[in-house]
Amino acid sequence: MTTHTDTADGTAAGGLEVRPVAGHIGAEITGVDLAAGLDETAVAAIRAAVLRWKVVFFRGQRLDHAGHVAFARRFGEPVVLRRRGGASPPDVPEVETTADRLELGGRFGMDHDEWLRRRRHSLLRGWHCDHGARIDPPAATILRAESVPPYGGDTTWSNLAAAYAGLSAPVRAFADTLRAEHRLGVGYQPRPGDDAYVRHLLERQIATVHPLVRVHPETGERVLFVNGYYVEQIEDVSRAESQALLEILLEQAVRPEYTVRFRWEPGSVAFWDNRATVHLAPADNAHLGVPRIMHRVMLHGEVPVGVDGRPSEPVTGSEPGRW
Repeated sequence: MTTHTDTADGTAAGGLEVRPVAGHIGAEITGVDLAAGLDETAVAAIRAAVLRWKVVFFRGQRLDHAGHVAFARRFGEPVVLRRRGGASPPDVPEVETTADRLELGGRFGMDHDEWLRRRRHSLLRGWHCDHGARIDPPAATILRAESVPPYGGDTTWSNLAAAYAGLSAPVRAFADTLRAEHRLGVGYQPRPGDDAYVRHLLERQIATVHPLVRVHPETGERVLFVNGYYVEQIEDVSRAESQALLEILLEQAVRPEYTVRFRWEPGSVAFWDNRATVHLAPADNAHLGVPRIMHRVMLHGEVPVGVDGRPSEPVTGSEPGRW
């Protein structure tokens, strides 16, 4: 191990070590206590590792809600959601407890299993970035595990910069010119007849036209900005053409060689660049009957900009910086 802050391939800064865990994405960071506060060297090393490896993992951390928020503030401004579920801590508005999301189906006449099946009725639908239908999706997410099952419940991430680079040159050049509408709820398959969840989505609709390839504001990388849960339609092509193109690009985005899968433990923390990744929440633990309680803090992000310099354009439901 070297002793400088360049986090390219398994490096260290003081006692902090960055160890890559997959070829294109993911690194485990050891030798740091996130609850004890970080000096500027450690913050710079973690930031560099997130930008290089897209998602980094810490184990054995003892963060509470306040410590979670304090850690997040070293890297940006935490998002404060206007609406959270009852499981989230009422006195820490920056923290959202993901059990709120998992219980969402029960509020609309469906059990969790049915709600999850309708959200993921195809193999690619579950892949998403956080709040990708907004005009300014979060720059990063920091997720902390409180309680997890003894097996199952893993999360998988994919590197969208590597996915873009892996396209052939003619396809990259074509994708650079395209824009697509991202809309809340397009991955949901409605129930026959009246569907309370569809009404919920329509009342809170969010949609934005984003570049299909965005330029990362910090690294300058070109990122294949697609996901299965929000992308509705590529602009200026027919519905049939859009469907075929999206299938090609989505399959490219989540090819196994661009992914990393993380086995959670209590006290684990994942910190990912939401601008350069998509992730897949688990669907293999609901039948285990063991709580999976996670807490997340998101950081404010920028309006995406395409290769041509054009920013994303809002359609409905969001404004930059306003949650």
